[in-house]
Amino acid sequence: MSNGHGGDEVELSNGDLSVGVSRRGAALTAATYRGKPFLVPVGGPNGIVASFPMVPFGNRVEGNAMSFGGRDYAFQRNCHDPLYLHGDGWISLWQPEELGPEHVQLRFSRDADAISPYTYLARQEIRLAGNRLVLALSVRNRGEAALPFGLGQHPFFVRTPETRLTIAAGRFWNERHDHLPGEPGPVPDDFDFRSGKPLPRLWMNNAFEGWNGRAAIAWPELGIQAAVEADAALCRFMLYMRLDRTDFFCLEPMSHLPNGHHLPEFGGLKPLAPGEGLSAKVTIDLSALPVQPEGRS
Repeated sequence: MSNGHGGDEVELSNGDLSVGVSRRGAALTAATYRGKPFLVPVGGPNGIVASFPMVPFGNRVEGNAMSFGGRDYAFQRNCHDPLYLHGDGWISLWQPEELGPEHVQLRFSRDADAISPYTYLARQEIRLAGNRLVLALSVRNRGEAALPFGLGQHPFFVRTPETRLTIAAGRFWNERHDHLPGEPGPVPDDFDFRSGKPLPRLWMNNAFEGWNGRAAIAWPELGIQAAVEADAALCRFMLYMRLDRTDFFCLEPMSHLPNGHHLPEFGGLKPLAPGEGLSAKVTIDLSALPVQPEGRS
């Protein structure tokens, strides 16, 4: 992978859509439609990533410990956060397997160590199909014991003052200490986007369940919109918004709840026996935002 960015980055382009891809984290470093960014590079370990895959699961593990199959396992912090966060893929160097003008496929193989007990092989394909950005992620357990796995994508969407979000969920989790999920309940009015509305000026770091895998984002100032679609395996999502940064928000499709290792039924994490795998795809379809007609007299 090389196009003048030190050998670790490549640009994919298809008509009005273009993205930058880095081997570090199999991450997107930029994404534009008709020359206008719809993802913003503010995340990742160095604050320069616009979207990254979460594997072998997303979010945090309470106490950096879990029990599964009658055994206890330990984690260590893997970034700035005191809790092991977002898996290993987002901070590791992936190897390119396929590379074309409109797609790239990368792989990441990992062995268990003191940081994490997971041994696995992950693949991510990033593909442009017309005006659609496709993120296809998979993982296979290479270890000697079954462990609970999960997948997710962590895009950092551009946020403008008039950005509107439409997404429906059946259940909401509040947030407790260490940015862990607290208790489930009905979706509060402030966080209810079923009918579509501008994003509130609130801190938000919450998990939602009962999602049909569809969402819509509109950026009136940019004149563009995105239709987000996730596979059925990704039936949950996180919304992350900060008070000190109003230039982005995160809508994170996930197969499981954060801290699933400590929740009933592992919060949707899927136990994979040695050799078993899990895969899921997210599509972001870009288009021009229809011009609203002027009010009639």
